[in-house]
Amino acid sequence: MPSNKSVSDAPITQFINCRILRDHQLQREDLWVREGKILDPEKLFFDEQGYADKRVDCEGSIIAPGFIDVQINGGYGIDFSQASEDVGSGLSFVAKKILEHGVTSFCPTLVTSPPDVYHKVLPQVKVHDGGKHGAGVLGFHLEGPFISAEKKGAHPETFLRTFQTGGIQDIMEVYGSLDNVAVVTLAPELAGSQSVVKELSQRGITVSLGHSVANLSQAEGAVQHGASFITHLFNAMLPFHHRDPGIVGLLTSDQIPAGRTVYYGMIADGIHTNPAALRIAHRAHPAGLVLVTDAITAMGLPQGRHTLGQQVIEIQGLHAYVAGTKTLCGSIATMDMCVRHFRQASGCSVEEALEAASLHPAQLLGISDKKGNLNYGSHADVILLDDALNIKATYISGEEVWKKGS
Repeated sequence: MPSNKSVSDAPITQFINCRILRDHQLQREDLWVREGKILDPEKLFFDEQGYADKRVDCEGSIIAPGFIDVQINGGYGIDFSQASEDVGSGLSFVAKKILEHGVTSFCPTLVTSPPDVYHKVLPQVKVHDGGKHGAGVLGFHLEGPFISAEKKGAHPETFLRTFQTGGIQDIMEVYGSLDNVAVVTLAPELAGSQSVVKELSQRGITVSLGHSVANLSQAEGAVQHGASFITHLFNAMLPFHHRDPGIVGLLTSDQIPAGRTVYYGMIADGIHTNPAALRIAHRAHPAGLVLVTDAITAMGLPQGRHTLGQQVIEIQGLHAYVAGTKTLCGSIATMDMCVRHFRQASGCSVEEALEAASLHPAQLLGISDKKGNLNYGSHADVILLDDALNIKATYISGEEVWKKGS
């Protein structure tokens, strides 16, 4: 038990023999955890004269914040965009499986669907913390249907929508509710979109630009109204052109309001983005890069045909296509795989690779006061990794929820 001067009787765990990612550097330090949060050992020793009840020998591992995936459509045969009476059980299944890939929180993502799908699916899932049962849910990412038909990618054209009645009314009509919604992806060139961007941002929802043919000034206008994210950069948008760089130009735009950062999602699976393009983006704007899996139903499944939302898809090798076409429809990569690929393809540091999957998504969602870092007082959602960035163990609120080989 802690000494009687301690402010709490809760057990204290000390992770020893590790390098922890703090202040953008790996540091040889112990990590102290109590009641699911990271402790300041100095305060513990000097103010409370407390000590550890339990020691975890990390055997030289790296300790990093748990990964946060802000764009994941499903996996292991589960498709979040398939309406059913029990959406929660499929979601829980995926939440449990992604623990082994270091993901401790995520935004289940719905692709363009008819209104009745949103009305059925959204009320069934609430924002909740992770634990032994699986990674925590930070809120839905609604990707579509307010996107460009020209850049629809794998989204079914039949269900695409424009803003008819001047904005937020259309949003409410289609989605039914914005409770438990964290991110909305829309195309900023759609008439009436600016008022929607503003309204969503004011409600604390992250607005992302994607599946769009917007030019740079339309994209800048959306950012000035509150948009802060780009959905899977380079994919489903106009290619970079030197006279009008389009949405991609936001990475180096001088029209971003002071004190604001534009973040961008990157599918670093070796398929969606050529390594040279990945390097260009990273070198232009390293602080904004957010790794996403954009994983679909077929992540973790064998080759062949599966469903994604309203479409049939086909897995060939590491590629996932809309069946009968060569249109990519999401990835089958896991987050740890993306982190390793990003590091190798970009030549970035281990710290940068880890922060792109933890700190940056937390900053994007406005939750970096409690997630995405190992600061004192932050949630003890942490992962242990070897030097090649393979996951050895996953902890949520300081409790082990997955361990390799067990």
